[in-house]
Amino acid sequence: MGKVTGFLEIDRQEQKYQPASDRIRHFKEFTLPLEDKEVERQAARCMDCGIPYCHGPVGCPVNNQIPDWNDLVYNGDWEEAARNLHSTNNFPEFTGRICPAPCEEACTLNLEDVPVAIKTVEQAIADKAFAEGWIKPEPALTKTGKTVAIVGAGPAGLAAAQQLARAGHTVHVYEREPKAGGLLRYGIPDFKMEKHYIDRRVAQMEAEGVSFHYGADVGVSITVDELKERHDAVLLTCGAERPRDPELPGMDLAGCMYAMPFLIQQNRRIGGEDVSAEAPYWAGGKHVVVIGGGDTASDCVGTSFRQGALSVTQLDIRQRPPEREDKLNVWPYWPTKMRTSSSQAEGAEREFAAATLGIIGEDGHVTGVKCARVDEKRVPIPGTEFVLRAELVLIAIGFAGPLEGTYLQELGDSLARDARTNVRANTEDYQTSIEGVFAAGDVRRGQSLVVWAIREGRQAARAIDISLTGSSNLPR
Repeated sequence: MGKVTGFLEIDRQEQKYQPASDRIRHFKEFTLPLEDKEVERQAARCMDCGIPYCHGPVGCPVNNQIPDWNDLVYNGDWEEAARNLHSTNNFPEFTGRICPAPCEEACTLNLEDVPVAIKTVEQAIADKAFAEGWIKPEPALTKTGKTVAIVGAGPAGLAAAQQLARAGHTVHVYEREPKAGGLLRYGIPDFKMEKHYIDRRVAQMEAEGVSFHYGADVGVSITVDELKERHDAVLLTCGAERPRDPELPGMDLAGCMYAMPFLIQQNRRIGGEDVSAEAPYWAGGKHVVVIGGGDTASDCVGTSFRQGALSVTQLDIRQRPPEREDKLNVWPYWPTKMRTSSSQAEGAEREFAAATLGIIGEDGHVTGVKCARVDEKRVPIPGTEFVLRAELVLIAIGFAGPLEGTYLQELGDSLARDARTNVRANTEDYQTSIEGVFAAGDVRRGQSLVVWAIREGRQAARAIDISLTGSSNLPR
């Protein structure tokens, strides 16, 4: 695939960033796209490696045919590359921006730390497809007469909705928020992905016949029973929004909060939604401590800098990872190694092997975070305690499962849950314990990546199509 000797002749080149001193002054995307000719050169590096671990279950949950569209881009056939890319991924402009790219870790060239710039090529293909007008609505030629309700307009729900509409079903998406996107819109900052990309896809889907119902909080303003009466099938794609509780003393102090309300409010501001009735969550002029070492924590870091934080310190209970992984022991799987996100590179202090013992404060407000170093088993080491100054503490240690209450309270014990409180359903038919009710995405598998959500949405759509009609032409 690509140029046979391309990986020998061409160096890896990724998108560049605006300087940190410039990008922290705004919330817009700050990547600098490559010219088409350079993208074609990068695609040429895709070698005929024999077994392309970049796609399939190891590298790409949606099974993108990466060597194929790299070859097409190398040969200048961008339009066919776009068709190929969209055959497996409904929203490559999303994944090209925010997926952590396990495909690149699985690339054969990563054995030498110079993988093909797959994510950069993917984003370039998707953006060019829209710019050239190749992306058009694809309404079904015939209708099945069946209707499907999808609860939640995150990536899993959107992918399922588009697939089911194209199969000829009448699709209604019920979304609690004023706009579609789920955590793509309300959790991920605009500097990682601007939201007009979501709006563009929603417009495409509406032209394909999908109906969106906003402000519909299923289990509160409308019941699952009502949805079952109106529709032939119901798909739950509600996400896993319940934050993991560290049970720290002092969490009730003003200035200590979970990450998502902080991120959501800022995204609402940028999106033009009215947040005047909410207590302002603001990092400007404050020393900020972010507890957690993942992507959400990194988003808190970048958002805090853009709001004008005086300092940002990130606490990670894990030991500092090695600069490089042992390739022969790990490759082609996702390795644990030292990574620095664009937000962390903007000036964050990072504390590894640091446990949070509690939040301290005065007069009801946060003044600091009490910490201690931990051993390899993450047990605090006596005598290593220290205090970090903080006026704002953001807890970003992951999610424990779907939000309790609402539809879960309504369905009660009739809806089977797994040991992690996720809705129980397998990956063959995505059927829950309630007939006609299906589940996919984070609500089923737990906190995961957007690429897994898209995969499950697509597979659930096929399962529902088979359930309603007896067969399906949708890809699995």
